Amino acid sequence: MSYIARAFLGAVLTLFVALPARAEIDIQEVKSPGGLTAWLVEEPSIPFVALEIRFRGGASLDEPGKRGAVNLMTGLLEEGAGDLDARSFAAATESLAASFSYDAYDDAVSVSARFLTENRDEAVALLRDSLINPRFDEDAVERVRAQVISGLRSDANDPDTIASKAFDELLFGDHPYGSAFRGTPETVAALTRDDLLQAHANTMARDRVYISAAGDISADELAQLMDRLLGDLPETGAPLPEDVTVETTAGVTVVPFDTPQSVALFGHEGIAMDDPDFFAAYVMNVVLGGGGFEARLMEEVREKRGLTYGVYSYLATKDHAELIVGRVASANNRIAEAVEVIQSEWARMAEEGVTQDELDRAKTYLTGAYPLRFDGNGPIAGILVGMQMDGFPIDYPVTRNAKVEAVTLDDVRRVAKRLLKPEALRFVVVGQPEGLEPSPGQ
Repeated sequence: MSYIARAFLGAVLTLFVALPARAEIDIQEVKSPGGLTAWLVEEPSIPFVALEIRFRGGASLDEPGKRGAVNLMTGLLEEGAGDLDARSFAAATESLAASFSYDAYDDAVSVSARFLTENRDEAVALLRDSLINPRFDEDAVERVRAQVISGLRSDANDPDTIASKAFDELLFGDHPYGSAFRGTPETVAALTRDDLLQAHANTMARDRVYISAAGDISADELAQLMDRLLGDLPETGAPLPEDVTVETTAGVTVVPFDTPQSVALFGHEGIAMDDPDFFAAYVMNVVLGGGGFEARLMEEVREKRGLTYGVYSYLATKDHAELIVGRVASANNRIAEAVEVIQSEWARMAEEGVTQDELDRAKTYLTGAYPLRFDGNGPIAGILVGMQMDGFPIDYPVTRNAKVEAVTLDDVRRVAKRLLKPEALRFVVVGQPEGLEPSPGQ
């Protein structure tokens, strides 16, 4: 029976992914009797539901000296719950052809569930136990702890991870963003079961939960499901961290590492999503470094000079800080030139903005690609919960492309001059770069 259910779920997923993409979707706001709120897109034609849950705060709520606790706790949610140990929980999940995933990030703990309509009640009961009554059995803790520590030790030899660590420390200092949310081998090794229980209480509470669903479930059914699933969580979690102001100066920080290719991260303070200029900044970045082979950085650094296989930039909007950042990798004897070209293009965009042709192409790219994101229950549910956390209105999928189209050439030129700060553009380079001198006091 479980094999048939699994095969049917696979067929459902394949079929739904093949359905036409659609951005004009009917989103309902659903309130439960217990006071929880969710956004829902009903799709009753296929007996399958995707459920997304986010808890704001995430790994930023690690207790002092307990870095990595939220990440380890999250990794243990599927390793036994209620009366079921890890093996029994996995067997029960498989027998229902359900799928659960749990992830930790800087600003959120994420829970994703997929299940068939016929198994909804049993799947929700199993998911509830994992969220409300995780076991944190000693053998499971030690197994997952070993996996995390192994990954951390491997990352210690990864140039990208080294660059991210140095970049975050430089920009964020002693704020939680300034250290890796997975912790270090030492901090993870020292975590106790009590630390995991505290991490669970800090992060998984009703005052910070966001919920969305897409598929074969009605508003009334979802309202009842929310209370069954989450009604027994504590009302409040730990206080969220303070906002952090990013202050950088132009220059280069070099982290020596024995590798034939240097990796560079670069950026400075960005722009908030609720800023009136955000969409203009978003369009501008597509032209600068977010539009693939059409972007200026790709054209200048890769196509014209062959300095890299890829270079990009993006707007990074965290809950407590905003950045505009990018990445490039190049041979040690060519990274200095790549850095120089990026600095030049950063300054040129700040001074000149974009051309009308670049603006038109960026708009076409953004408006044409957007509907393709809505290609199944899972992606739709993920988009809905992300919209809630980002503070977007419920009609955002309908109005989003109009906001992009409304951006003018003057808007982009104004925001480029405001946002791009060559005098603050900081590079962190990991490798053995030639001809690239570290800035004083790096």
